[in-house]
Amino acid sequence: MAEDNAKIIYTYTDEAPLLATYSFLPIVEAYAAKAGVAIETRDISVAARILAQFGLADDALAELGALAKTPAANIIKLPNISASIPQLKAAIKELQEKGYDVPNYPDAPSTPEEQEIRAKFDKVKGSAVNPVLREGNSDRRAPLSVKAYAKSHPHRNKPFAEGSKTNVATMSAHDFKANEKSVTLAGDDTLSIVLETASGETKVLKDGLAVLAGEIVDATKMSVADLHAFLVNALAKAKAEDVLFSVHLKATMMKVSDPIIFGHVVKAYFAPVFAQYGADLAAAGLSANDGLGAILAGLDALPNGAEIKAAFEKGLAEGPRLSYTNSDKGITNLHVPSDVIVDASMPALVRNGGKLWGADGGEDDTLAVIPDSSYAGVYQTVIDDVKTYGPLDPATIGTVPNVGLMAQAAEEYGSHDKTFEIPEAGTVRVVASNGDVLIEHDVEAGDIWRACQTKDIPVRDWVKLAVDRARASATPAIFWLDETRAHDAELIKKVAAYLPEHDTDGLEIKILAPSLATAYSLERMRRGEDTISVTGNVLRDYNTDLFPILEVGTSAKMLSIVPLIAGGGLFETGAGGSAPKHVQQLVEEDYLRWDSLGEFFALVPSLEKYAEQAGKPAAKVLADALDKATGTFLEEDRSPGRKLGTIDNRGSHFYLGLYWAQALAEQTEDAELAAAFKPLAESLAANEQKIVEELLAVQGKPADIGGYYFPDAEKTAAVMRPSATLNQAIDSL
Repeated sequence: MAEDNAKIIYTYTDEAPLLATYSFLPIVEAYAAKAGVAIETRDISVAARILAQFGLADDALAELGALAKTPAANIIKLPNISASIPQLKAAIKELQEKGYDVPNYPDAPSTPEEQEIRAKFDKVKGSAVNPVLREGNSDRRAPLSVKAYAKSHPHRNKPFAEGSKTNVATMSAHDFKANEKSVTLAGDDTLSIVLETASGETKVLKDGLAVLAGEIVDATKMSVADLHAFLVNALAKAKAEDVLFSVHLKATMMKVSDPIIFGHVVKAYFAPVFAQYGADLAAAGLSANDGLGAILAGLDALPNGAEIKAAFEKGLAEGPRLSYTNSDKGITNLHVPSDVIVDASMPALVRNGGKLWGADGGEDDTLAVIPDSSYAGVYQTVIDDVKTYGPLDPATIGTVPNVGLMAQAAEEYGSHDKTFEIPEAGTVRVVASNGDVLIEHDVEAGDIWRACQTKDIPVRDWVKLAVDRARASATPAIFWLDETRAHDAELIKKVAAYLPEHDTDGLEIKILAPSLATAYSLERMRRGEDTISVTGNVLRDYNTDLFPILEVGTSAKMLSIVPLIAGGGLFETGAGGSAPKHVQQLVEEDYLRWDSLGEFFALVPSLEKYAEQAGKPAAKVLADALDKATGTFLEEDRSPGRKLGTIDNRGSHFYLGLYWAQALAEQTEDAELAAAFKPLAESLAANEQKIVEELLAVQGKPADIGGYYFPDAEKTAAVMRPSATLNQAIDSL
């Protein structure tokens, strides 16, 4: 049934995707209006989310979360910042400077008011957006046009040098994987999480935890003593082998657990500094969890700050060589927790022949430290494969699309109010309402303990989506599940129960542990064959960066569809993060190299969904023309270049607009649309050289967008729409 109030909601997010929206959205709105397609915008940036928590802006995220649970949802969601604490503090500072009455982030809340403020900020940091909007499971794949382009214009995956010492270091015991316990609830219940201390005191860590029948509840811990021992050994190994030391975590998505782990890495590397000055740093509110960069920035305020800085410099000189995320600016792998995101950093390492960058900007082998062993083996398997068989050739390899379990906050590990840094030794118990103990762990002070929920309806939908994708693409589907891991063992029972509900005749469906699934998929890739990876939430994130980066050079070009369980659609514009370095380049050189191709892909199924929801065939015509235009865009190689003097993101939007207008003018399904777009197509083609010259003319000098986390709308629009000729053509449509 057609919806009279159907609309597409376009999201404003952060950093490079936000800047690109200021350039691309005016084109989309103008074209959509001609087809009678209603488009609205909502701001879910980290700054807007902060303002909403303190009643200074509408809560767009909550609104969209409610919409996602209805058949009317049609949301285009661009990559957003999953804010680490340093990013959150920077956004707060910027908002305060703009006159907004936002309080400071309380590092150690001691009063009820501070605790309330901290709770509000906790709703903003980390992976705060995705669990709210993702009321469905994930279908991510490289579009055929992107894969074809990569085959005919292959990027280079570098070979590992003979004798490469690059490897992954991970814990062999006492980590989250080893200590995991898991149960499936027989009925609805309300659970509590309590800490029984060694002194006999009972502390309630979490109460009123509602669970549903069939829901999987996990709990696990990482022993901080064993983490420390592991890190000491890893540092010694990197020093002895004279390779770079790098750590790879997920301090954004796993916003509680992984910053703590990151802090332990910083403290282990600079152990003498923290032994001597740890109390001074703590008293000044300088936490290792925030990274070396935040500590160094705060030393000027300390009376012995220069002395402590010298101690850190000595630690850098005497410790194993660190990898650098930006050697030109002296930014190490330990500077900022959000700079070492494993799903982006590890594929980059593999693609670069196993090498990261040192203090002098030179490349070298590295010891890649991934403390928790749950998925570290995936990356070691890829490294071993490339060492043995050579780099993957984008011109010949197959593809590994992903069906990911993520609906209703499934497997949101280490990111929420069920993750704790244990204050004192004792036993943590997950207790049912009748007093039965479902799970328990003995813990020491400082251990990281986490629990997680995975509802049954999302698992059923995930299995169905996997079968549907395997059938539609005639491709084997592999469930990446390890029967020796507690949570996966529970999931395997559900997969075995739900697969018979679907027609699987003629389909190849397997269950393999992640390392084996990696090897199996790589073997098929090298034969030019495709394999669907069917994974949980974390591996969904990892795999949709790992394989696309090796296959097509970037994860930003993925088609990412979330069929919502209630019937609506969430259309994500690929993976690839929000690209802070791109913003820095824009501000310095007025050049944005962000590639919006994923946005072009997401808009096609969104328009198709709108045609279905609103009963408007013209929206389908718009979608078909955009799909054709994107193919032309790839054939003509109109993606942004990397250097000044080539077209950037804004130039790529012009060419997409040109090809889209031409496709609409040439199509025969809707004569009215063809007539409307014919003059625009002719005008854009006739003025191509002039428009490109206007876009190139602004490059090479600083650009003022009036802010980083909350840029000024007018200034940003002026920067991102610098061609008067293009603007006049679009605005006159």
